[in-house]
This record gives sequence, C-alpha cells and structure tokens, in this order.
Amino acid sequence: MFKSLSLKVILFGFIFTFFSSFGQSFFLGLFNSSIRDALSITHGQFGSIYASATLLSSFILIWVGKKIDDINIFKFAFLVIIALSFSCFFFSKISSISILFIAIFLMRFSGQGMMSHTATTTISRYFTKSRGKALSTGWFGLSTAEFILPVLIVYLLTIYDWRNIWIYTSIIIILFLPVISFSLIRNLNFDSREPDKENLNSNEIKNWKRTEVLKDYRFYILCANMLAMPWIATGTFVYQSFILSSKAWGPYVIAQSFMVYSVLSVITLFIAGFLIDKFTSRKILIFMNLPLLLSIFVIIFFNHPLTSFVFLGLIGITNGLANVLGSSTWAEIYGVKYIGSIKALTTALMVFATAFGTALFGFLIDKGFSIEGIAVISGVYISLSLVLLFLVKNKLNPVKL
Repeated sequence: MFKSLSLKVILFGFIFTFFSSFGQSFFLGLFNSSIRDALSITHGQFGSIYASATLLSSFILIWVGKKIDDINIFKFAFLVIIALSFSCFFFSKISSISILFIAIFLMRFSGQGMMSHTATTTISRYFTKSRGKALSTGWFGLSTAEFILPVLIVYLLTIYDWRNIWIYTSIIIILFLPVISFSLIRNLNFDSREPDKENLNSNEIKNWKRTEVLKDYRFYILCANMLAMPWIATGTFVYQSFILSSKAWGPYVIAQSFMVYSVLSVITLFIAGFLIDKFTSRKILIFMNLPLLLSIFVIIFFNHPLTSFVFLGLIGITNGLANVLGSSTWAEIYGVKYIGSIKALTTALMVFATAFGTALFGFLIDKGFSIEGIAVISGVYISLSLVLLFLVKNKLNPVKL
C-alpha cells in the first residue's frame, strides 16, 4: 500500500512539474516575437512588462503558497489546476499592454509558481530517506517538457496562430489534470509519510517556522546561490531571439539546443537524487553553480553555432542540480512541518529572481550591451555567491532537538 502511494506521489509531482512548463520562461519565451509583433513593442518593453508581472506574482505567491499547509492537498491541487487552465485561456486574448501584463502575471503565478510549488512541497513533505530520488524523478516532468515543447511549439507556430495554441492548452489542462490528480492523491493528507523504520531524522531536527528562517543568516547565503540559475536562465530563455541575432545563429539552433539542455538536466536530476540521499544536500550544494559559471565563459569566448549546445547543456546540468537541491535543502535544514510556508517563500523568491533577470537583460539590451557583456555581469554574481557559500559550507547542519 505504502509503496503504491509513494509511486502515486512521485507521478503526481512529475505531471505537475510537466504542466508547470506553460508558465516557465523557456515556454513563454517562444512566443516573445509573436507577442511583440502583435503589440508593436520592443525587447525592453516586453521585458519590463514580463518582469513587473512576475514580480507581482511572487508577492502573492508568498501568501497563497503557504495555504498548502492548511488545506487538503487534493483540494489545493484542484484549485491550482483551475487557475492554470483559466490563465492559458486568458493568454490567448492578449490584445493590449494591460492585458499582456495580466496574462503574464496569471501564467507566472499559476504555472511557474503554484504548479511547481504544489508538486515539490507534496514530495518534500511525504518523503524522508529517499527525498532526493523522489524529487529528481518528480522534476523529470519539467525536463521532459523542456525536451519536447520548444521544437514542438516552433513547429506548431508555422501551422497555427499562436493564440489557438494557448486555447488548446487550456482545454487539455482542464480535461486531463483533475482526473489524474483525483486518482493519485485523493487519499493523501498532511501526516502521510514515506514508511521508514530506520531513519527518524525528520523527528530529531528542529522544524523552523518561516519567521525563524527569515532571521537565519544562512538562509540568505543559500538564496544567493539558489537564485543565480533562475535569473540568468530566464534572461537567456526570454531573450533567446536576441542571442540568436547577436551570434548570427540559425532560427532553430536554440530550440534544438534545448534537447541537450533537457537530456543533461534529466541525467543530472537522477545522479543528484542518489548523491543527495547518500551525502546530503548540504554537501552537494557547493557544486551546483559551477556548470552555470562555465556556461558564462562559453558564451563570452565562442561564437560557433555548436556553442549553443554546449552553453545550454551546461545550464541544463546546473538546472538538474538546482531543481532537486532547491527543495531538498530547505526540508533537510529546516524540517518538513512548515515546509509549505517556507517553500512558498523560496518559490516566490525564485519567481522574483526570474523577474529581475528579465528586467535586467531587457534594460541592458536596450542600453546597447552585447550578450558577452551581459554574461560578464552574470559571471561576477555567480562567483561572489559561490565565495559566500564556501565560507559557510560547514555551518549548514540542521538544528538537533
């Protein structure tokens, strides 16, 4: 029974992270040119709208996301599904800058924010001894979407109007997800846990409340490292058309490179899951952003189209590590009793980071910065955050009761 339930929780996480892709920057970025052409706006204008809408979603996520600690998980998931379906339908109705702002806000809040938050919080709370492997398998859903959707959407845009694609997506969500969620997690409750007679660590460490976490200096150093990937990758995904033109690559190069990104994300996901369960998240965290830093050097010094595959491949490795570490680290250090509240905050910060990245990239592009210049700024941030993490890496143990 418990083994069956464990598999259902993982499958639920997989499906929800897959469908979170519709609010992720890599997916929305595929419609960048279509939207800008329809509204006659610049890269910078689009970036400002995208960033401000994302920023608003992050603030609301802090409050709404914590409700997962108070509401039945299936009911919470059902509400998130309704929100995502409506958001996709609303996105098809973009006709002005104000509607664009609302549409992006809804997609970022319901898709990137609430779908991924629901999936990772549920898995983090349920699993203990195999949390790393469970999270890595759950995040495989998003990696699958990143592998399939970019090339699929680029192809569909040559056949269908971009608005129709969003309408079809909305219909698929509302028909598919409620039934799947009901069959997988209807019997899940707050006290449901992975059976583990040997490992009682979850009961031996202090369970931190969110207010206590905010007073812990380690939290901010961890966040500095966790947020590097979201803002840098988001800028890359949203402004992929700018990178293509800057590097004089073909129109399909980055879309094809997403396959390498996805494959390496998946491979890293599963390796990371085993490593985390064996060595803990705290010991793996220091290596998370090293591939991302290498990708910065690649984009600065190389221009051949094959560079795109190496560039996104390295980002994919960091993405695989970050997806698992971004959930397991908080549960490992701060406990799972209030993990919904803590994850709501960290997910909101992640969404905020994507807003920051979008705004910064758009501002720098409009100011005449090259992609190489933007990469230098990104590299400096990564390096500084890594130095801070190195200084506290031996102080990340959970507080024992």
